[in-house]
Amino acid sequence: MPIIDLYEHSEQRHNLAHFATLASLAAVDGVVSEKEKAILDKFAFKLNITDTEYKEVMKKENKYPIETPHSGEKRLKRLFDFFGMAFADNNVDEEQMGLIVKYAIGLGYSPEKASQIIKKSIAIFTGNIAFEDYQYLMEK
Repeated sequence: MPIIDLYEHSEQRHNLAHFATLASLAAVDGVVSEKEKAILDKFAFKLNITDTEYKEVMKKENKYPIETPHSGEKRLKRLFDFFGMAFADNNVDEEQMGLIVKYAIGLGYSPEKASQIIKKSIAIFTGNIAFEDYQYLMEK
């Protein structure tokens, strides 16, 4: 029985599922780098993940489903967190990009909308944004 089934409280289940997805992204290339581990540690603290849950999630055989938040803001926040993990080592490889696309669609975005959000997110995370976009972000 997966550890996620032990939780009745839905918020903790969502946090654990989100953390497991982040961990899957970090490990998609077969290695969790020191930078990725540091970010996972921060997310574990932020999401109230215990040491036992952390160890369970990091096992290769664990497969956790993507749980979709109902709120558009929460979905976007989860995708933002996912991009933070993907860009931890300043390099997003093809496998990670594939996982990002699957995650965005799994969060409930249509393939077209997911593509738009991913394209904009990559521009923001790599610093390749137009001045007008930068100005808009700074004013928000």
